[in-house]
Amino acid sequence: MSRKKTSTLSNGLIWFGAGVSIAEILTGTYFSTLGFAKGMAAILLGHFIGGLLMFAAGMIGAREEKSAMETVKMSFGEKGSILFAALNVLQLVGWTAIMIYDGALAANRILPAGAFVWPLVIGGLIVVWILVGLTNLGKINTIAMGALFLLTLVLFRVIFFGGSSVGSVVDDSLSFGAAVELAVAMPLSWLPLISDYTREAEKPLAATSASVITYSLVSIFMYVIGMGASIYTGENDIAAILAKAGLGAVGLLIIVFSTVTTTFLDAYSAGVSSVTISPKINEKWAAVIVTLIGTGAAIVYPMDNITDFLYLVGSVFAPMIAVQIADYFFLHRKNSSKGVDVFNLILWAVGFLLYRLLMRIDTPVGNTLPDMVLTVLLCLVVHSFRKKRKQTN
Repeated sequence: MSRKKTSTLSNGLIWFGAGVSIAEILTGTYFSTLGFAKGMAAILLGHFIGGLLMFAAGMIGAREEKSAMETVKMSFGEKGSILFAALNVLQLVGWTAIMIYDGALAANRILPAGAFVWPLVIGGLIVVWILVGLTNLGKINTIAMGALFLLTLVLFRVIFFGGSSVGSVVDDSLSFGAAVELAVAMPLSWLPLISDYTREAEKPLAATSASVITYSLVSIFMYVIGMGASIYTGENDIAAILAKAGLGAVGLLIIVFSTVTTTFLDAYSAGVSSVTISPKINEKWAAVIVTLIGTGAAIVYPMDNITDFLYLVGSVFAPMIAVQIADYFFLHRKNSSKGVDVFNLILWAVGFLLYRLLMRIDTPVGNTLPDMVLTVLLCLVVHSFRKKRKQTN
C-alpha cells in the first residue's frame, strides 16, 4: 500500500515545530559570552553549514522516497546500515529523554507539581501525537505552531524591548569556532531524521527546501532568544526568563507544546529507524516505546549539560552523511544490495576519528565542516583509485 503524500506546507509546519524548542533556547544562552554581534555571527554561520547538510540529506530521501536509514543502505549496504540504525535509535532515545527532562524541569518551576507529574504529562502528549499520526497532524500542527509562534514573538519582545539591560560579561570561555560548532550541532542532529519526512513529500525539492529553510530560520530565532535572554535579563534558566517576562500560564504553554512538537519527531523517527533493524517492528508502537523509555529516563536521570552528547552525535553522523553525499551526488553509487560496504564503513570510521581529533583544534568554522570536507575528499580519492584498479585488471 502506497503512503499518503505530504504537502510542502505540512513539511514546513513539521520543521517549524522542530525549531521551536527549549533545547535550542538553552543552547543559545551559551553564546552570550561572545557578545551579541559575535554571537549572532556564530549562530548564522553554524546554521548555514548545518542547513546545507540537512538539505543534502533530505534531498536523498525525497528523491529516492526512502527513509533516512533506508538511504544509508545505499552507501553502507543492507547489513551495514543496521549499525547506523541502532546508533540512531540510541541517540533518539537520548534526545527524547533530554527534551522531556528539560521541558518538565522548566514547567515544574513555573507550576510545581512534583518530579513525576510533568514528565508524564509531556510524555503522554507525545504519545497522543504519535498515535494521531504524521499525515493526520496537519490541522493540529497548524493551530499549535501558530499559537507557539505568537507566544515566542511575545517572549522576543519582552527580552529585547522590555527596558531591562543587565549585560553579559564577554570572556573567552567559548571560542568563536566552538560557538559555530554548537550552532551546527542542532541541525546536524536532524541529519539522520529528515528523510523520514521528506520521503513522503509530493514535491521533493520544494518540500526539502521548505523544511530546511523553515527549521533554520526558527532555530536561529530560538538561539537568539536564548542569547538575548542571557545578555539582557541575566538569566540562563528558561523558567526564570519566562517568569521575568510575566508570561505565567502562557509561558507554561510555550514550554509544554514546544517540547511535545519537537520530541514527537525524535520518537517517530526512532520508530522508523527500528524497522531498518528488523522489518517485523511496527514503527508507530516502537515510537511509543521510545517515548515511554525517554519519559522514565527523564524522571530518573539528571540531564543538565548536553554539550558532550551533541559532540558525540556530530562525530557519528557527520562522517556518515559525508560518505552518503560523496556516494550519491558525486559518485552516483546506489549499492544497497551488498551485505556490508566495508570500504565505506572504514571511511566512516576514519571520519569519526578525524572529528574527535578536530575537536582539539579551534578553527573559525568549527569541526563539522572540515571533517565532512576531508571525509568527502577521502571517499572520492579512494573510490576513484578502486575504479581505476578494476579497469586495469
